[in-house]
Amino acid sequence: MKKILLATVALSTLAAAPALAADLARPAPPPPPVAYKAPPPIYIYSWTGCYIGGNGGGLWAKKDWTVAAGDPFFVTGSSFGSHNPSSGIGGAQVGCDYQFAGGFVIGIAGDYEWANATGTSGDALNNAFFATTGFSDQSRIRSLASVTGRIGYAWDRFLLYVKGGGAWERDEYSIFGPPFPVLGGAAFEVGFAAETRSGWTVGIGGEYAFLNWFSVFAEYDYYNFGTRSNTLVAPGTAAVFDVVNVKETKNVFKAGFNFRWGPGPVVAAY
Repeated sequence: MKKILLATVALSTLAAAPALAADLARPAPPPPPVAYKAPPPIYIYSWTGCYIGGNGGGLWAKKDWTVAAGDPFFVTGSSFGSHNPSSGIGGAQVGCDYQFAGGFVIGIAGDYEWANATGTSGDALNNAFFATTGFSDQSRIRSLASVTGRIGYAWDRFLLYVKGGGAWERDEYSIFGPPFPVLGGAAFEVGFAAETRSGWTVGIGGEYAFLNWFSVFAEYDYYNFGTRSNTLVAPGTAAVFDVVNVKETKNVFKAGFNFRWGPGPVVAAY
């Protein structure tokens, strides 16, 4: 009986051996793929769009007066003197920007500022000519405007830029005579002129977008209006009192805000 049982086990083992060998030769199936969730997008601010806003600050100018050709009294090129008009300013700006891939931004803008900058200095030539004291020269800057292009680089919501373009301003000039007792001791105007003059400007600034539609900025601008000739006449007459070359440069610091709109203020990057 034992011999029959052993023979049965041996035959079963021999029969199962090929199947076991086949199982051992077959590679294990690969594990099921693991599903990964895409990371959330990172939103980067885009400066592409347009804006309108307001600003305020201050201006500091330098006015050099010299004798121009045609003056009835003095040698051309002689100096009347110089003074430094200054005042606060307030105004508005409007413009558009376009941002390229990589962060570079270009734009164009126009601005207009109201001012009341006044500077006065003693008139060296008229005081000497009339052998008296009390003659003075005065410049007044009433407004300032510019149209500029700008180029900059943006780090998300912060934009650093430089700008440059054309500039215009409205000026008034007066020469005051010495006070006379018969006029109550007050100085009186003996010559007056006004002009709108053109020049150029360059500047640098930074802007930060606190909201997709709202940004603030601060900038410094340098203006150069060259030298312009003005004929000062006695008020209410055509009588020429002096012909003056006025040379001007100006520094402006201002800060402001912009309301922005445009196609897609925010883009997503993964």
